[in-house]
Amino acid sequence: MHDIRAIRENPAAFDAALARRGDAPMSSELLAVDEARRAKILAAETAQAEQNKASKEVGAAKGRGDEDEFQRLRALVADKKAEVAAMQGEAKELDAKLTDMLARIANMPADDVPDGASEDDNVEVTRWGTPASFEFAPKEHYEIPAVAAGMDFETAAKTSGSRFVNLSKGVARIHRALAQFMIDTHVDKNELTEMQTPVLVRDEAMYGTDKLPKFGEDSYQTTNGWWLIPTSEVTLTYSVAGDILDEADLPIRMTAHTVCFRSEAGSAGKDTAGMLRQHQFEKVEMVSVTHPDASDDEQKSMLRCAEGLLEALGIPYRTVLLCTGDMGFGARRTFDIEAWLPGQDAYREISSVSTTGDFQARRMNARFRPEAGGKPAFVHTLNGSGLAVGRCLIAVLENGQNEDGTVTLPNVLAPYLGGKTTLGLDGRLS
Repeated sequence: MHDIRAIRENPAAFDAALARRGDAPMSSELLAVDEARRAKILAAETAQAEQNKASKEVGAAKGRGDEDEFQRLRALVADKKAEVAAMQGEAKELDAKLTDMLARIANMPADDVPDGASEDDNVEVTRWGTPASFEFAPKEHYEIPAVAAGMDFETAAKTSGSRFVNLSKGVARIHRALAQFMIDTHVDKNELTEMQTPVLVRDEAMYGTDKLPKFGEDSYQTTNGWWLIPTSEVTLTYSVAGDILDEADLPIRMTAHTVCFRSEAGSAGKDTAGMLRQHQFEKVEMVSVTHPDASDDEQKSMLRCAEGLLEALGIPYRTVLLCTGDMGFGARRTFDIEAWLPGQDAYREISSVSTTGDFQARRMNARFRPEAGGKPAFVHTLNGSGLAVGRCLIAVLENGQNEDGTVTLPNVLAPYLGGKTTLGLDGRLS
């Protein structure tokens, strides 16, 4: 959510920021509604003062026995009361209109975010690991014989439709092991607080984390009104909604492993083979709530948490800074981590780490009380995948594939797999 006061003070800067995202200028339209709203509020306050004055004079006229003046003033009070109610109603409608307009405008990009129109304009900032050279043509994950024995798309389609998968045998256990490895690393090494949160949320939680009103079609809503979370960013971030935190309690760092749901609206024809893009998937999320002065450093710290997981798994990756045209609606700055998938001969996104500044905090009124005194100020919120479990499974399987169709697994997963490090052709671990 944007601060209308900041737009009033510098409309040109606001429009320039919108232009960097490829959006049309909005300041004049916003300020026109804001001016009309403030004019109605002022008129209502003026009429209220006149009503109050007339109300006092009614008693005086009655005490003097001036019946004509008494009746005139009573009528005036009634007229003013109706006038005040009408103008307050109009001001409320204008306020709701302004709030809705502001809620549909994307966050302003940070100064260091590169300008650009698409992913082609993203900037690579680092690269780790060297993609392995295979003496055979590497396959995509679902084509690897050992994986095919435990990855069933047809049965899942029979029960649920396309973009779902049934995992079994060793593949299911590797998937579970990856999630456990991620959570344990975040808790034991990265010192995040583990949370277990709902996957059904109310409108307020989706709105507060900028998933509504503009992107409702990207998520699933139940018949009784709850939303299935697209990511536990929603539940973790909204946990501080309406709070005034003590500055000494910042930062708050959380992580959760949840099932996530996305309708994949607008992705028809994209990644239809395999389990790269699913309606239901699992993700380990990281969320930080910080002091504004610390949010940029916090983003770097979160990025290292996600990168460290891939390094421990031995998965080559590259990290890119997204340009203005490829950045998400609520983000002020986003780094994507892309894992190397030899079956596709390409780097594919496995994590996004974003700072939203105070964009979400304004929507959900999350503030902190400065230790030095003064008024409560908005916190900054950040979120990042640490990591997408299904996509990490793909990376592990494709990078570990052998010419005989088996898969060699990262040693770091052995404690979670009963010491086993190979996925055999029968889909079982050994």
